[in-house]
Amino acid sequence: MSNTQVLLEKHVNLLKSCQACPEMVGPVVTGAPVQSEVFMIGQAPGPHEGKFGKPFAWTAGKTLFRWFSSIGLSEEQFRSLAYMAAVCRCFPGKAKTGGDRVPNNEEISNCSKWMKQEFELLQPRLVIPVGKLAIEQLMGKVQLVDVIGQSFEHTIYGVKCNVIPLPHPSGASTWFKKEPGISLLGEALKQIESHPAWQNLLKQV
Repeated sequence: MSNTQVLLEKHVNLLKSCQACPEMVGPVVTGAPVQSEVFMIGQAPGPHEGKFGKPFAWTAGKTLFRWFSSIGLSEEQFRSLAYMAAVCRCFPGKAKTGGDRVPNNEEISNCSKWMKQEFELLQPRLVIPVGKLAIEQLMGKVQLVDVIGQSFEHTIYGVKCNVIPLPHPSGASTWFKKEPGISLLGEALKQIESHPAWQNLLKQV
């Protein structure tokens, strides 16, 4: 086992014990300690992910993994070969107005410390932010139509990488089900599929 893998496993174990945010609903939900060049960033787990103990374990995950299957990796393969992170790793709870609460700036900041360590450990080449909250953490305020379907070069926590955003696969979203979202999603998946880091994952299947 490599030194990076040992450190990553320690990191994930520490992450699972985090209780920094009193309004967040545990448990901490995180992917497996996979040493990978591909780093996916979700928004935050929903109300069901905690009981399954893994991100994207409910309906949005079915859509997301259907997208990834279309470019060569099944859900099981992706989970075992790519690192799965999120802007926040605990369920934020329900908003008073209905729907899931949006994490506040302090909660996002608390969780970003974990992500910084992950970037430093993994040095990813391909970063896939999923959903507007995740995209805006890396790119600032944007419109999906201006970023989906494109690849961007960024330096994140000192690591130079390519960022290829995806829309959130929520069942409540219609963005990716109608134009221009359909075409832009298709282009984004092509960009991911052709990236050398993704191609390296395919070679491991």
